[in-house]
Amino acid sequence: MTGWQLDERAHAGQEHLDATYVAAYDAKSDVDADEELTLLLANGLDSETTLVDLGAGTGRLAAVAAAHCRRVVAVDVSPAMLALARERAAESGLRNIEFVEAGFLTYEHSGERPRLVHSRNALHHLPDFWKGVALARVRDLLAADGIFILRDLVFSFEPRQAGEQIEEWLAGAAASPTVGWTRAELEAHLRTEHSTFSWLLELLLVHAWFEILGVDRRRGAYATYVCRAT
Repeated sequence: MTGWQLDERAHAGQEHLDATYVAAYDAKSDVDADEELTLLLANGLDSETTLVDLGAGTGRLAAVAAAHCRRVVAVDVSPAMLALARERAAESGLRNIEFVEAGFLTYEHSGERPRLVHSRNALHHLPDFWKGVALARVRDLLAADGIFILRDLVFSFEPRQAGEQIEEWLAGAAASPTVGWTRAELEAHLRTEHSTFSWLLELLLVHAWFEILGVDRRRGAYATYVCRAT
């Protein structure tokens, strides 16, 4: 790393580096891996596919996708997350998952370029300048006409609506940190992390040479983008 490059691990949130927190992460995040697998299958995942999962976390998606493709590369900046992901793969007897400790700004791919890159709830750790750099790197990583599926906290309202919309979002926070993100945790996200507006993110995607094929927005605060490398 150069002296001016962002340290992604330092910006990942200290809780994501803590093994105790990571052990309870799956129950807290309540990610529907089958829903994510369906989305991947609908966008070309098959027995010949190489899939790169950027911000792979505990490896839930990597584990379900591995049975449907040739190769999965699970990439994360957190050693604690990757340790749990490795355990999950070993328990399942999966042999076509590789684990790489890296991030958007440091991952270096080897072998055939992937047809699919996936990322969920990881890009928001980067400020917008670094999002732009990261998205350009994802574009350059993909095979020609490859697909990038991006799922993250993205605000699809106007800046002037922020007060009302954020309060509405916070009203749906979990009552307990064991079953989801509480209001206090979501407030900390707003203060210290870098979720951005949909119109800004979409400009960054297009500028990185992606064609946005589809967008699914939920509750004004979550979005799924399906993009094709052009």
